Amino acid sequence: MSCSLFEFCRLQEFKTVRDFLFRNEKSEPVEEKSQTEDNELSWDTSDWESAWEGGDKKEEESTSDKKVADDAGGQGEPWLQDCVVSLSPCADLLVVAREQKAAFLSAKWRTDDSGREEMTLGVSWTGTLSTEEGECVSSTICIPLASQKRSSTGRPDWTCVVVGFTSGYVRFYTESGVLLLAQLLHEDPVLRLKCRTYEIPRHPGVTEQHEELSILYPAAMVTIDGFSLFQSLRACRNQVARAAAAGNDVIQPPPLAYKKWGLQEMDTIVDHSSVGIMTLCVFDQMKNASILGGFNASVKGSPPAMSQYVTVGSGPYTGFYYAIEGSSQPLLSHVAMAVASKLTSALFSAASGWLGWNKNKNEEEALQKQKPKVEPATPLSIRFGLPDSRRHGESICLSPCNTLAGVTDDFGRVTLLDLARGIAIRMWKGYRDAQLGWLQVPEERSERDLSPSASLPRRHALFLVIYAPRRGILEVWAMQQGPRVGAFTVGKHCRLLYAGYRLMGVNSVTSQGWQLHTQQVCLLDPITGALRTVNIPFHLALSDKKSERAKDMHLVKKLTTLLRSRDTELDILESEARSILLDIKHPAVKKQALESLLSNKNTPVSCLVNITRALDDTLKRQEPEEVDTGLLQLCSSQLKLLQLYTDIQQLHSATDVEESAENDSLEGIEEELSRVAPTLQRYAQFTPRPSVSFAQDSPDSPLPAQAFLSQLECTEDEEVKVIRRSETEWNQLGNFLFWSCLCGKSPLHKVCYTLQQAGISPQQLLSLLLSVWLHREKEVLQKPEENVRNLHRLLVALSNMKGAVEESWDPQSISPWWQQVRTTCVQSHNAAAALLAALVTHRAAKASITSRADSKFQSEWEAVSLELEQWVVCVRQLEDVLVLQTLLLVPPPPGATGGATVQCSIKTLLEGGTGGIADSVSKWVFRQDISPERLKEILQKRGNKEADDNVEQRDEEERHEKEKNQEDTDRTAELLLALCQRFPHSLSPDFLFAHCCWEYVVQWNKDPEEGRYLCWSVEHLKMVSSPHIQQGVCTMMWSTFIVKRLSAATFLMEKVGKAPKDRLCRRDVGMGDKAMTSFLGCCVQLLNILMEVTGVLADSAVEEVSAPELSIEEAWSGAEGPASIAELALEQRGVHYPLVQHHCLLASLLHAAMTFSVKVKPFSLFDSKGKNAFFRDLTTIQLMPSGDMDPGLVSVRQEFLLRVLTGWVQAIDDPSSSTPLPSSGPKAEWWPSLCLELGSLLQVNPDILRRHLVCELYSQGLDLRAEEVMLEVEDKDVLGSQLLVLTGQRLSYSLLHSQNQTQAAMELLARLPPTLCTWLKAMDPHELRCPLIPLPQTSRLVGRLIEILPENHAQYSLALHLLEAVEVLTTED
Repeated sequence: MSCSLFEFCRLQEFKTVRDFLFRNEKSEPVEEKSQTEDNELSWDTSDWESAWEGGDKKEEESTSDKKVADDAGGQGEPWLQDCVVSLSPCADLLVVAREQKAAFLSAKWRTDDSGREEMTLGVSWTGTLSTEEGECVSSTICIPLASQKRSSTGRPDWTCVVVGFTSGYVRFYTESGVLLLAQLLHEDPVLRLKCRTYEIPRHPGVTEQHEELSILYPAAMVTIDGFSLFQSLRACRNQVARAAAAGNDVIQPPPLAYKKWGLQEMDTIVDHSSVGIMTLCVFDQMKNASILGGFNASVKGSPPAMSQYVTVGSGPYTGFYYAIEGSSQPLLSHVAMAVASKLTSALFSAASGWLGWNKNKNEEEALQKQKPKVEPATPLSIRFGLPDSRRHGESICLSPCNTLAGVTDDFGRVTLLDLARGIAIRMWKGYRDAQLGWLQVPEERSERDLSPSASLPRRHALFLVIYAPRRGILEVWAMQQGPRVGAFTVGKHCRLLYAGYRLMGVNSVTSQGWQLHTQQVCLLDPITGALRTVNIPFHLALSDKKSERAKDMHLVKKLTTLLRSRDTELDILESEARSILLDIKHPAVKKQALESLLSNKNTPVSCLVNITRALDDTLKRQEPEEVDTGLLQLCSSQLKLLQLYTDIQQLHSATDVEESAENDSLEGIEEELSRVAPTLQRYAQFTPRPSVSFAQDSPDSPLPAQAFLSQLECTEDEEVKVIRRSETEWNQLGNFLFWSCLCGKSPLHKVCYTLQQAGISPQQLLSLLLSVWLHREKEVLQKPEENVRNLHRLLVALSNMKGAVEESWDPQSISPWWQQVRTTCVQSHNAAAALLAALVTHRAAKASITSRADSKFQSEWEAVSLELEQWVVCVRQLEDVLVLQTLLLVPPPPGATGGATVQCSIKTLLEGGTGGIADSVSKWVFRQDISPERLKEILQKRGNKEADDNVEQRDEEERHEKEKNQEDTDRTAELLLALCQRFPHSLSPDFLFAHCCWEYVVQWNKDPEEGRYLCWSVEHLKMVSSPHIQQGVCTMMWSTFIVKRLSAATFLMEKVGKAPKDRLCRRDVGMGDKAMTSFLGCCVQLLNILMEVTGVLADSAVEEVSAPELSIEEAWSGAEGPASIAELALEQRGVHYPLVQHHCLLASLLHAAMTFSVKVKPFSLFDSKGKNAFFRDLTTIQLMPSGDMDPGLVSVRQEFLLRVLTGWVQAIDDPSSSTPLPSSGPKAEWWPSLCLELGSLLQVNPDILRRHLVCELYSQGLDLRAEEVMLEVEDKDVLGSQLLVLTGQRLSYSLLHSQNQTQAAMELLARLPPTLCTWLKAMDPHELRCPLIPLPQTSRLVGRLIEILPENHAQYSLALHLLEAVEVLTTED
């Protein structure tokens, strides 16, 4: 009942608007920053410079990018102050403009997180408005135009955006930025646009005002009649729509009719208000005549009607102008000129067509570019003003009743003007840069309906709203001499948006029965994007003497202060609160006071009961006609709820607890409990430990009476209904009602009877009971048997209530009562508590059905019911979920990727589709970081469990020791095996491996740097035994994740011509160079698997390989949701083997190039057909390379493969190491065989590759490996010649180039034949990578040479000489 700020709308995409309007300035600070970094001695001087230079500096900074640099949609800097902002009075269109650009934001409705519809303003159009060179937007206004349809209720048909420019042009646009009309009215900048619309006169004597648009220039003012403007804009919009539909050019509309006044005798004008038509009374007319004309002045019979205009600026500070109606005709001369010129040009162009003349186009364009003629203004002298030579007015804001105006000035003052008398009647100081608005508040109907003056028009109160941005405060003042009735602290960068008009096109006839939905004052906060309006109750305008409401509000404030004070004694609090409540007269205020008392947390229950009872008694003693029924109902209902609260509290604190009856034994459930006990214990071990929480949030903290009252309400049938708000509040209420009963500390039958008597429905009680049972799962599992017994008794007690189980229920159908429990258990994530609740309810339902059947049939037959079948399925599903949840709760090993534990329920698993269970387990496998080999090992145990029983007995001691070491991992394996036994179909090995493969590739796609994820994904894929599933998953992985990155890697290497650096790899492929090498290796493996599987399936024409049949467990047959990975895999089409092989070849080449940093352009190794076939869909048949390749292309391929072999030999450069080579990386054993395989595919002679490899290995000193490869070489003659050179280089090094040349070596050199000596000197041992080789190895090499060279070979004799030399050297050593 006091002033309030109400947020009614929020702006979306405000950051987008800011970025668009300030886009050009974003480049400037970057340059400045780079200059600053170059100079080491520079520092940031912005703070003290701005403080030093004051206002001037602030003006400069206002347009700098500092306003834009913020990320959070305008936080920090007041960028909005540099923009022209205009809001439609209907608050459905906001225009933000700056310089040449503008953004339009239109109303949109959206649903927030709580499901509530809320209005937002979102960007609907952005663009450039200016068309003339150098012109900028100087003022805008949004005018909603009323609908002409009879069914209209006051909403606008559309909104016109009027924009004034510095060039003098005024242009009219639609909400979507379409230009309707443009006119040059004066050749000075437009200072301000203002509008006046029709207002329904409140009194018979008030002059009816005409609608008009007024445009202020520095020395002139133009007014356009509202009616003609409305008709013109409608016609223009219709014409534009027709032209757009037909695709024609828009016909230029005729200019608008207007009046133009030259405002004289005022130095500068910055703002104006068009007050409207006023008629003087006879006395004022005679007074003015005598002042102006003297003693003998004559007075006309009827006073003339005058339009009043008020301007602010300087010299004088405020000016009052009066234009007598009818003194100036609308300026229509250029309208006639325009029409005439159009006719003339039309006739002339027609005549020129007949006569064969052609007008020059340049002349036409020049004529079009000429500015239209501007009419001169009619001079209008100032009647009088408020002279103040030093004061400069800044803005004027006219009140809705047209009698008052607020003026701001450069002295930080706000002046209130009485426009009828032309005087200042009030002034506020300390409001620099203030923004003003007005609020007119009608009196509430209920206040005066009963009074004799109810037929009189409603009273209206006027308030002035002042926003002081320097102080960040919004104030509301009552007019004319009233106090400040409200103040709000708001931001310092807000904008107060006050339109001062409503809909255009309304008149006294069309407005009858309309509800005009307009906001008078809006505050726009650019930081939060919130639009807020001020709500002011009418009574704030009344003085205390006249208003009972004001006195009541004073009492409410007094009560609020009393309730806030913590030092008051309870007796005093109760007596004072009671007296205040009884003193309040107005029922609505009394209701408000009672509600605030009942919601106060510090007031004890006894005090609330006594005060409410006293008020109830007082109301009942009054005459029935005088009592407000709503207040009386509130009192009685709150008394009833308070009594219920105290009764339950007393029952919970009672010492006598009911003994359990004999029939409460749990014979049926005890077996079930003992069966699930081990799983429950394991589940309890893994349930997360409690985190830190506040004491008041603890479930054991008592529920305050205020919270109890807020969640319950009494209906008209005197029943109590529980209001469901948040989950936490619901659990707190359930906790208060039932937890003591579940623990066995309260008489549960008495509690149930009390709740039943209060009128709470058994369905709501059942929901509260289940919520507390499921929510406090941890406490339930500490004493399961005792808690289960109490739950059973409570369930039976609630089931026996009236309205729980329907009397007409047939056991062969589903009971809504038991279905409610089932639905809650199905949706619950607390698997253990839900299972226990299901077991208990199953037994209770069975007992109920049996008793009904006995009473019906009186036989020994066992009742079979659809209800019981549903319970059997539900219990089975809950047991499965419990085992699954136990597995998912196993904590990940230290250092693993981890992630949040997935909470599952029957509902989530059913919605997850047939692959939901495998998907949950695959995510768990990823979190646990279980390797594919380990997972395979665990799943093999499952298959071999029976076969392993005998072995386990024999090796029991060894197993016992291993279990001690690996207890955790074995326990995890046991849990997984137990789960697989429960889900033999959903977790079959192929199903699980397929899902694990997909999970790992998804995780790799999120973080491609982790190459291990992709490797493990491929490893999981290898484990899948079904070729159909394997092929489908391969194809899906390739098309979804692999092909895009592989193509990016190929094009990058093609671009740089070598193995790219880390930075380029990250930019183009999204991963580093090492990760990219690993990725290419995985691509090769993936495509090899696909080739292998395609081959198997192609051969299945001979040996039929049938596709696997995918099934699901019977209990989970109701799964609805996305298809599993295996199902999707089986739906994939077959692939084209040659195309897969082609891609595999490319991936292998890329992998080799990256591994050994070989310079290559990948596409240079393929012909045009081969290039075109890359990265096509693998299921399509493409034109592949065939026949003999171009020799030039083959030589390029050969060169590449030779470099790869050289790279591999260099990588394994340690001849002394006897350790085996690794299985992956550049030292892997399989690189030579891969090169040979690639050579055969690339039509490269494999013998050349082998010979090159032998030479490289000998050059590296790896003689043993070279001898192995030498056995496979076919052309021994060429190899012999190559090895002869190698041997010569080795001997040349040891005889001629070695550091430690011995005398014996020199003597040997002298004894050698001259031909051999010359040949050795010609050798260059620097070509050898490892020249220092032991002589026995060289001797062995020469021996091999003699073996492979035929005796008729040209260099055979040279080889014999070498053999002699080596033998001599060996004997001397």
